[in-house]
Amino acid sequence: MSTIKIGLVQMSCSGSREENMAKAIEGIRDAAQKGAQIVCLQELFTSLYFCDVEDYENFKLAESIPGESTDRLSVVAAELNVVVIASLFEKRAQGLYHNTTAVLDADGAYLGKYRKMHIPDDPAYYEKFYFTPGDLGYKIFKTKFATLGVLICWDQWYPEAARITALMGAEILFYPTAIGWSTAQDEATNTEQYNAWQTIQRSHAIANGVHVVSVNRVGLEQNGLMKFWGGSFVSNPFGTLLHKGSHDNEEVAVVELNLAKTDQYRTHWPFMRDRRIDSYQPITKRFIDED
Repeated sequence: MSTIKIGLVQMSCSGSREENMAKAIEGIRDAAQKGAQIVCLQELFTSLYFCDVEDYENFKLAESIPGESTDRLSVVAAELNVVVIASLFEKRAQGLYHNTTAVLDADGAYLGKYRKMHIPDDPAYYEKFYFTPGDLGYKIFKTKFATLGVLICWDQWYPEAARITALMGAEILFYPTAIGWSTAQDEATNTEQYNAWQTIQRSHAIANGVHVVSVNRVGLEQNGLMKFWGGSFVSNPFGTLLHKGSHDNEEVAVVELNLAKTDQYRTHWPFMRDRRIDSYQPITKRFIDED
């Protein structure tokens, strides 16, 4: 399909798993009613963002994938004939956990999962305490409507991840995300951080000639210390914004993409043609010392 409609569900979360799931399903229904064929939810949408602290109790939030959440979303996907991209906290085995996104096809079939490869460890984002780095590699999912690539939040800062996923055949790159501002920061710092976040992802769209869809949460969490900045957006293959969400409000947006633009942009700006793959071996090193 050359033309496709994408749904972005940008929402705030509470401490109630059931409330969050019900809100996400309502958002999927809203997007489908507006014509969406693929709907992406934000990172770890079934809970508050719990990685602000290192607390063993939070491991109780994890679940198997496939499991209860994917079963519920599968029913909704099949009923509405939409693809659902769902970011979840995966319990793989006793003591082994991942930050994982599942993809459900429009008939409700579970197509598989992608495990977050890059795991941050920053103040209020202590993800290394909870998540084992992904070991499935980069993934694409051939859905009814398009071939998708899924990466997760911190992955979005790494051009290597976007490039490999695009080279595998992804027509659209999706980034479920949970990122925000410290409420103690000044406005100039907040603006600079958001702009950097958006710019790096738009650059992936340009470098790879594909659409990029990034879905973030909103709302105050961490006892008011963190404001998740929303700003969910869609970029075309040349970095032009087709949609930008509010920094404050819950929103369900539906954006039409023309996937034929990939061939147009890659032909007129032939970055793929001019890649010097014979020269890229140094990228596999941690750092290149002069000696």
